[in-house]
Amino acid sequence: MNIFVARLNFSTRESDLQDAFEQFGTVDSVKIIMDKFTGKSKGFGFVEMPDDTEAQEAINSLNEVEFDGRTIVVKKAEPREKRNSGGNRGGYGGGSRNRYDRRY
Repeated sequence: MNIFVARLNFSTRESDLQDAFEQFGTVDSVKIIMDKFTGKSKGFGFVEMPDDTEAQEAINSLNEVEFDGRTIVVKKAEPREKRNSGGNRGGYGGGSRNRYDRRY
């Protein structure tokens, strides 16, 4: 099960998170998301546990608990929504219209 962990202390390390989750079972991977420009933690991450029962126990035990000085949120990760890869932020549609058919 992929687990989402939010409200992490910005100084929390992946090894700290792994130690906390290993109390409940096997941990396949831990990833704290870092800002690509500053290299600093964004304050959230993901933990992958192969056994769903152990993962659910970790979620139940660690959600809304103080960890590394912050009250963290722990829940089952939801799949990412599909993103529009066209980079369309102007609301003009997917490029099927010509330049004279834009809505202003």
